[in-house]
Amino acid sequence: MSNIYQIYLISDSTGETLDRIFLALKAQFKNFNYKTNHFSFTRTENQIIKILENCKKQKNIIILYTIVDDDLSKFLIKNTKKLNIPCFGVLGDLINSFSRLLNQNALNVPSRQHILDDEYYKKIDAIQFTMNHDDGNAIDDIEKSDIILIGVSRTSKTPTSIYLANKGYKVSNIPIVNKNSIPENIQKNKQKKCIIGLIAEPERLAEIRKNRMTSLKETGNQKYTNLQKIQNEVQNSKNTFLKFKWPMIDVSRKSVEETAASVIKIYEISRKNA
Repeated sequence: MSNIYQIYLISDSTGETLDRIFLALKAQFKNFNYKTNHFSFTRTENQIIKILENCKKQKNIIILYTIVDDDLSKFLIKNTKKLNIPCFGVLGDLINSFSRLLNQNALNVPSRQHILDDEYYKKIDAIQFTMNHDDGNAIDDIEKSDIILIGVSRTSKTPTSIYLANKGYKVSNIPIVNKNSIPENIQKNKQKKCIIGLIAEPERLAEIRKNRMTSLKETGNQKYTNLQKIQNEVQNSKNTFLKFKWPMIDVSRKSVEETAASVIKIYEISRKNA
C-alpha cells in the first residue's frame, strides 16, 4: 500500500479557496492516498506553533496555505523548513505578481472575498430567487430569471440551478412532464431570456432514476424507470428544444460544475447577441 499523505490546509479565512485549489490539484494524480487536516482562521504565530506541534506526531506531511499576512506566512515557511516539511503558499506569488502588474500594494486583509458588499447581497438574492423558482414553481415572474433550465426528470436541473445561483445568477428550472409543461410566456420568450434544454442519454437516466427509487424505497412507479418511456421523453424534449431553437446541453457525462460552465458560456453569448 502506498504512503498516506497528511495534507494540512492552513487558511487565515474560511478555507474555501484552499479546498477548491486542492480539489483541482488532487484530481491530476491517480494514485494519491491522503487525509486532509483543515485549519481555518489561522491568524497568529501561536496558532501556527500549535499546528506544527501536531505535525511532529505524524509522517508524510504536506502543507498548503493561504495566508495574506506577509509576516505570518514567513513565520510558517521558516518553521516548516526547520522541520523539513514541504510547504506551499497557493496565493502568495500570484498576489505579488498582480501587485507588480497593477503597480499597487495588496491590502492583505483576510476574508476580504467574503465582504458584505453589493455583490454578496446580489448572490443571496439570486439564491433566494432560484430556490423559489425550483421545479416549475413561481412561473408568473419567471421573466425575472437570468437563466431558465428545462428538461425531463433527473437531468440535474436543480443542482445546476443552485450552483449557478451561488455564482449570482437568478435561475428558474422547469421539468418536462407532458406537452403542457412549458408555460406559454416561456414559449413566446418575448424578452429573449436565456433558455437552455438539458438532455441525457436514456440509459443513463434510467440508471439514475432506478437508484433514486431505491433510495426512496419506492417500487410502484414502473413507468418512471421504463427505458422505452424514457427514450420517448428524451426525444420529445429534444423536439421541443429544436422547435423553439433553444440550445441543448447533454449532461450524461458532465459534473454539475461542467454543466454550469457550459450554461454560463451560452448565457454570455446570448447577452452579446441580445
